[in-house]
Amino acid sequence: MIEVGRWTMEGSVIVEQFLNYLKYEKRFSEHTAKCYGADLAQFGEFLLNSCEGDGAPVDGVPLDHEQGGTATAVATQTEHKVDQFMLALDVNEARSYLAYLNERAYSKATIARKLATLRSFYKFLVKTNRCTANPLSEVRTPKQEKKLPRFLEYEEVKRLLETPPVETWLGARDRAILETLYSTGIRVSELVGLNMDDIDFLGEVVHIRGKGKKERITPISSSALQAIQHYMEFRNKRAESNGNFDLKVLFVNKHGHRLSTRSVRRKMDKYLKIAGLDPAISPHTLRHSFATHMLNNGADLRSVQELLGHQSLSTTQIYTHLTTRKLKEVYDNAHPREHLGEEGYEAGESHDGNGHM
Repeated sequence: MIEVGRWTMEGSVIVEQFLNYLKYEKRFSEHTAKCYGADLAQFGEFLLNSCEGDGAPVDGVPLDHEQGGTATAVATQTEHKVDQFMLALDVNEARSYLAYLNERAYSKATIARKLATLRSFYKFLVKTNRCTANPLSEVRTPKQEKKLPRFLEYEEVKRLLETPPVETWLGARDRAILETLYSTGIRVSELVGLNMDDIDFLGEVVHIRGKGKKERITPISSSALQAIQHYMEFRNKRAESNGNFDLKVLFVNKHGHRLSTRSVRRKMDKYLKIAGLDPAISPHTLRHSFATHMLNNGADLRSVQELLGHQSLSTTQIYTHLTTRKLKEVYDNAHPREHLGEEGYEAGESHDGNGHM
């Protein structure tokens, strides 16, 4: 049960139906659905505090708004007070919530995410005929500051990958984890979800279950496969002496159970420190590095999109800014004009009166 302030999600008919829609029809993960639920719980608390006693619905009678774009409540659908406030939301109240989030110094990215949750929620309410219009359609998302994703240079990746001690079974596991992350560009959540039979050693591919339970096949390098095979030799020996070992899971903790994403992050922090790299680097940085290096080496954008499991090409296009910047650096360092004399021309070169060389 998700709780914020004095309101809980329990009893909210429309929120429960929306979360079920996300999980069972849209195939969102349990974690993602909980994030949506937490955003809606905060929104419900805001409505309780701002609307109660001021134009609030009484005995199931919907609020009466004159503002265009109003979401009109259907009183017979729910008796939950917060549901009635949500169903009766208008664009002014929606903007008030935006101001509320700004006052509490939420980042633009967080506000954008919370507004995206509400847009999806009201789109669902309109689709299911609980509202006549989406009041969020007239609320503009705060302009985001575009930040280029961080990526590692080749030498930095090499230094990181060579850090785990492969003579021990945990070191061999960690080397295999880092190699797999960089070689395939998969998300950490996808990595910890891998099972033994997801690795095709003969075909040199990995079967990945991505966001929204979408599946894809992605190539994996021979060095990553060798690291996995080396780790599996250790892993299988330990499984023989441990009856609690989860035999289907690829990457396990010292107890033989599936690793968590948090554990992978802790391991990454440890090896970053040993390698003398920036501690702000995250496992996701290896995904950014994979995409950037692929594009730098001539891969086309559509192929990288498929390898990363991006639904939209626009998500992948951020990496073109990285590669363009890199190309510009190469151009600036190698451009002939950098080596010209003070007047801009090599000695002995001539030009006509019109400035043509």
